[in-house]
Amino acid sequence: MNISNEWQPSGSVESLVKRAQILTEIRQYFAIEKVLEVETPTISPSTVTDVHLEAMRTVHTNPLSVKKTHLFLQTSPEYYMKRMLCAGFPSIFQITKCYRDDEVGRCHNPEFTMLEWYRLGFSMHELIDDVDKVLRLVLGTPICDKITYSELFVQHLDLDVKNDSDMKIVSVCKQWGYENIVPLYFKDKLSLFDRDMLLQLLFCEIIEKKIGIERPLAVTNFPASQASLAKIDPSDRWLSLRFEFYYQGIELANGFEELNDAVEQRTRFILDNKHRKERGLKVKTEDVKFLSALEFGLPACSGVALGIDRLLMLALGKTDISEVLSFDFAAL
Repeated sequence: MNISNEWQPSGSVESLVKRAQILTEIRQYFAIEKVLEVETPTISPSTVTDVHLEAMRTVHTNPLSVKKTHLFLQTSPEYYMKRMLCAGFPSIFQITKCYRDDEVGRCHNPEFTMLEWYRLGFSMHELIDDVDKVLRLVLGTPICDKITYSELFVQHLDLDVKNDSDMKIVSVCKQWGYENIVPLYFKDKLSLFDRDMLLQLLFCEIIEKKIGIERPLAVTNFPASQASLAKIDPSDRWLSLRFEFYYQGIELANGFEELNDAVEQRTRFILDNKHRKERGLKVKTEDVKFLSALEFGLPACSGVALGIDRLLMLALGKTDISEVLSFDFAAL
């Protein structure tokens, strides 16, 4: 009789023991910092409106009713955690499962573990220092470098993302072999959405692979049009108070100095859905309870989401996310 080994976990015993140890170290860090560990639901009746994120769906059947409730698996615990902050909770963190559709690869799994935390009263730069401490704890890295999104484009592609013409951006995309991705209808003017799409293509495919190699790098001040949940930079309204962390070519964390203006947040949700409709994507219902919480009042804070599985890949010297998971998508 042939006995298949397909039942085996994808991660080794050694890797998963180390994973547990690192999660304990992270919890100890936040305990010392007096940041409260919380849990929030992984299902919700609404989901993010982001054009680039798709949530998985499920249905709840109530045995006492003929009504079926359509639910989404969370892509991030952000809205629930902010509702807690609005209700008076102190600085909080959680380590939780998140789910995203259309994501499988060396650094992607549809089900993954997120470390997300919010610090009351922290600026973007104070939270960057906090993230850096976590990386130094887990990875033993040197203090991070910092650079703005705009500076990276000048440095690597000789491109001024704020002032260069659409034609210049399209030309750079073509130079790097992305002719087929440039919108076919382009003549002399890109929509802001398409301009951002091309900039992010260049960022992800060209720049990301070259940054944070020797030491972690915090990339700050993304364009305001690429930060739907972040405050606008008061020194330049074209920019946002959003940052991302990179190390050894891998994106590890995405954080904001959090937007706490309910009217502005609702406007951004509407714009997201406008873009979704234009691209033939399903329009998403706004999270009404989240917006109501913002109306009640979100304290000044900064928050960040850090991919635990990617962090563990770096900590354990692994090249594929499957090696730090008990069961990856292929092993289900």
